[in-house]
Amino acid sequence: MTIGADDDEVGVFQGTRELAFEYSLVLAAYGLRYQLREDEGAWGLYVAAASADPALSELARYRAERAIIRPVPAPIVPFAGAAFGAIAYVLVLLLVAYGADTEVFELDWFDRGEIDAASPVNRQWWRALTALTLHAGPEHLIGNLLFGAVAGALCGRLLGPGVAWLSILMAGALANGLEIAISPASHRAIGASTAVFAGLGLLAGHAWRQRLSLRERWLYRTAPVIAGVSLLALLGTGNQQVDVLGHALGFLAGLGLGWVYARWDIPRSHRVDVQVGSGGVAVVLLVFAWWLALR
Repeated sequence: MTIGADDDEVGVFQGTRELAFEYSLVLAAYGLRYQLREDEGAWGLYVAAASADPALSELARYRAERAIIRPVPAPIVPFAGAAFGAIAYVLVLLLVAYGADTEVFELDWFDRGEIDAASPVNRQWWRALTALTLHAGPEHLIGNLLFGAVAGALCGRLLGPGVAWLSILMAGALANGLEIAISPASHRAIGASTAVFAGLGLLAGHAWRQRLSLRERWLYRTAPVIAGVSLLALLGTGNQQVDVLGHALGFLAGLGLGWVYARWDIPRSHRVDVQVGSGGVAVVLLVFAWWLALR
């Protein structure tokens, strides 16, 4: 959009090539004719004299909008004590593994604690919790111990160990409850991997919501979700014995919970009683669920 040869020219900008081209797009968007040229290393934008005022006004408005500072997430202060939550997680899984392997109380822990889609979730809701602590063998257990401890420790650094593990437990239980409700009656499943992917989703959802306010490309803002989905695809799929549905539901439950936490800046409390209390609630819920399963 060039100005006429007979029009008087008025310079409305002079500076770098990048800004000159950027501002030329602004003028073009508003239907203003311009001339873009280089003069002794500097790039200038020129318009007809009659268009000078509108051009200067639009460029000033554009610069003002461009300078608006959007909210930047405040630096996150990591929580201490994340290792304690990870240790508690390992101990819980080892204790349940021992109880199930030796059939403590002379009961089949797998039969009473696994996800069983034939059992209505509203009557045997505890399976959504107990199934998270059962494993099919040493390899299954060791894998979830390692990955779960790492994911849980990272969540503990973000939210505090007590709140993090209660959140992971709730997201994992929600995912298992949904799996029971929508799976065919023949479906059975066990393992902490649903909770592990819930922890992964919790981290991704929190980081995703934090980045939404940044003035960055969409790819950068959604990078946490892309990374989380990539890990889900890499680690959460496999042969027919892998509970892909449970992994996906766990990730989605954690993703949503992490997004909510970041949106309302909850529940990042550094109070010891909040963290200890939340961790205590998680343990009590598991103990109560197993009491119902084994009674």
